Amino acid sequence: MDKVPVADLLSADAEHLHLKLIYGKQHLKDRYILNYRIQKPGLALSGFADHIHAGRVQVLGNTEMSYLWTLTPVERLKSIEKLCEKNICCFLITKNLHLPKELLEAVKDSNIPIFKTYLPSSEAISAIMSFLEERLAPETTCHGVFMDIFGVGLLITGRSGIGKSECAIELIKRGHRLVADDAVHFRKIQEYLEGRSSDILKYHMEVRGLGILNIKDMFGVTYIRQRKKLELVVEFVDWEADGSYDRLGLDNLHEEILKEKIPKIFLPISAGRNMAVIVEIAARNHLLKIMGYDSAKSFSESLLEQINPGKAAEKSEKTPGMIRRKSVE
Repeated sequence: MDKVPVADLLSADAEHLHLKLIYGKQHLKDRYILNYRIQKPGLALSGFADHIHAGRVQVLGNTEMSYLWTLTPVERLKSIEKLCEKNICCFLITKNLHLPKELLEAVKDSNIPIFKTYLPSSEAISAIMSFLEERLAPETTCHGVFMDIFGVGLLITGRSGIGKSECAIELIKRGHRLVADDAVHFRKIQEYLEGRSSDILKYHMEVRGLGILNIKDMFGVTYIRQRKKLELVVEFVDWEADGSYDRLGLDNLHEEILKEKIPKIFLPISAGRNMAVIVEIAARNHLLKIMGYDSAKSFSESLLEQINPGKAAEKSEKTPGMIRRKSVE
């Protein structure tokens, strides 16, 4: 979402902000917040308002209000009117501070909503930024099954009918948790991607021949998760007899989603392969890499050390005979 109506600050999801509308009910849906960052217009109240951002919530705390009370009524009105000329989306007064009547006059003339909260500025700013960051986060939808495996957020992708859901069912039977099936919604939160299911598909999974299954009702609430950070993508591909696949585990591939590069593995499907066990091993191996141990790299270095003692550090960046697959953009 690229903008949030100011009215959302009074929604049920924003109750923890403890906001009370002082003026502007009729203008709530006409004003939009464009950035999760807030702004404290201290310097702007003194006359320098060149860097005021119209799409940010303007927070007036103890410092700003104390300064306004030092001005004469005429100076106070002039100061606030100059600020309102910047097409402010809304004002927020913290700590239930008393409002000068000139502030109310100015916002009424400019049709700007104004809120109050009993929270101190530090708490209000933190809560509003967290709320808006989630609402304004870039989103995309990916086709696949998103699972929580050993605490790793793992997305299983591949062509339709290749066996993603069947693998996921086996993983659930083995104690892992389902986050989303088919259409996985990803949202960029700070520097990571958070995945969740759509409201209509929540807790459900489609298995060809059986139809739609409710995982929560069938296995229990401990086998589902509402949302999870994406850490690894595993793509199922059809086995090709003459195909070349990574044999050592040194192929560092990535898939780019919302400009974030996520580690990716290609797993060929063939008769007799227990894909659920292999996906589990992929999750375990990813955990080891996070902890700083790369078994493939360690094996390669040991092998090079035996072939060329003392020269393991000079190993080539790409192992000969290994063919890289292009990650899906």
